[in-house]
Amino acid sequence: MEQIHQMADKLKLLSDGTRLTILSLLKEREYCVCELVDVLEISQPGVSQHLRKLKSQGLVKEDKRGQWVYYSLSVDVPPYIKSVLDYTPDSMAILAALNKKGIVTVCK
Repeated sequence: MEQIHQMADKLKLLSDGTRLTILSLLKEREYCVCELVDVLEISQPGVSQHLRKLKSQGLVKEDKRGQWVYYSLSVDVPPYIKSVLDYTPDSMAILAALNKKGIVTVCK
């Protein structure tokens, strides 16, 4: 039963559109928090809260570089999560839907 509860906790995270969008973006490359703030047009604390939840379930990993924190999809993402992400749009489609032509990284 514990495995089912763990699966349910991870899948609950995907029920939030913002977190699912973040994971969809991260399946292609890593993003800095400031880039996600720009793409999603939500506050830095809001993005950080979503990332904290995803990290707590082992779905994303972080890499601190100076004052910036970069997030990427964890290599340990369970197959059932990867299956869901296979059905999400790629980053180009997401950026187009959000009227973002491209992301200029300002945090380097």
